[in-house]
Amino acid sequence: MLGSKDQAEERPDAELRDRLHAMEAKVRKLRDIRNNYSSEARSAADQRNTIQGQYKEHKEKVELVLAEVKTIRAEIRLFKEKRNAIQDQIRSIIGQAKGRRGEKNEKKSASAEHAQLKRDVANLENLYNTSAMGPKKEKETMEKIKQMSRRIQELSPEVEAFELVAVDLDDLDSAIKTLKAEADVSHQAMLEAVGRADEKSKEVDEAFSLRDFLKAEGDRHHNEYVALRGKADETHAKIDEMMTDVNKVRDELNMAREERKSWMTDHNEAVSKSLKTGAESEEVAEGLISSLLDKGTLTFGGMGNEETTANNPPPRRGGKKKMRRVDMSAGRRRR
Repeated sequence: MLGSKDQAEERPDAELRDRLHAMEAKVRKLRDIRNNYSSEARSAADQRNTIQGQYKEHKEKVELVLAEVKTIRAEIRLFKEKRNAIQDQIRSIIGQAKGRRGEKNEKKSASAEHAQLKRDVANLENLYNTSAMGPKKEKETMEKIKQMSRRIQELSPEVEAFELVAVDLDDLDSAIKTLKAEADVSHQAMLEAVGRADEKSKEVDEAFSLRDFLKAEGDRHHNEYVALRGKADETHAKIDEMMTDVNKVRDELNMAREERKSWMTDHNEAVSKSLKTGAESEEVAEGLISSLLDKGTLTFGGMGNEETTANNPPPRRGGKKKMRRVDMSAGRRRR
């Protein structure tokens, strides 16, 4: 009967303890899962950072290659514009040789307009210096010369930028041949620059391909890191939720233990009190002291004064009882 009673009393603690152990085991398992997710996330982040570092270094190389290609293309444009400008100058000279002057509404090249203006200014200056003119005619002539000179100054930078060939317009055939040769040189230089640009274009394509690959790999590892980090956070949230329940069970278990401890303490005190004798009891001692102070007598073992007097016999009278003498010499004689 005592064994069944103890088992009944211990059963609530055992159930709570088993439940707590199961919950703590699950929490430990979730922590291991969370730590694995966190470790994998850190690994993905390290790989992402490494690839992003490679991407930044490669991006600088790509920018250098692109700068070279841009420089080559600028050379191509320069050679092409120079060739076209020389060809415009050739067409203008050919038109002059055939007696066909450009119409007023026809757009002229910078070189042709520049050369025509210089010739017109020279003719007007010659006319102004050698002919007799009235004041009004002189004023108009000087105004035209000023306007043409300003226009020549505006066209000079553009003409000088293309390094146009200075030719003798008096010998048109020789000028045309010289300009054609210069145009061919510019055209060949343009073709050579185009070849270099094509070679660089292959390098640019490879650089762009590697750049895109590194960017895609960096994005992939970053997305993997974000996913693993999310799983780790989700698992951590579950751990926090379970730890709330674990703490509740721990509190219940502690309360049950405290209650059991309190019950055992009270029981032990009651048993200890029941086993104490009168000599060990402080209450009995205090009662005896009070009785002695009040009545002047003490009672032990439930006996009163009358019972004590009745049981004690009266003292004997008549002196001492005579004692029998023993002869010690008789014994010595027998020996």
